[in-house]
Amino acid sequence: MLDHITFGVLDYARSTAFYDAALAPLGVRQIMKVPKDVIGIDSVGYGDSRPFFWIAEQDPTRGKLHIALSAKTRAEVDAFHAAAVAAGGTDNGAPGVRAHYHPSYYGAFVLDPDGHNIEAVCHAPE
Repeated sequence: MLDHITFGVLDYARSTAFYDAALAPLGVRQIMKVPKDVIGIDSVGYGDSRPFFWIAEQDPTRGKLHIALSAKTRAEVDAFHAAAVAAGGTDNGAPGVRAHYHPSYYGAFVLDPDGHNIEAVCHAPE
């Protein structure tokens, strides 16, 4: 089971602004910042009650990551997609049912400022 993930970003300020906006509709916010003087890099952890999604000002992670974040409702998926695109993300799949996964799979995809494929998904039926 995954406890947390950290990946490096090219422009820390730009990515922090993007994730602040994109994750808010999912109830995910900045929980913790670890400054450079503590571990040698600036990093920020996002979560709901504890940080589980981290970005760091370090060598950007290479290759395209695909990270899927849980949404409680389809409306949260819609709001995530809208907020992410408004914050500078690139649409990579509008909100909708992906029945090829299962009949209730409702997801949306955006590319973050570094080109990583970030998804919000709700598995609940309508």
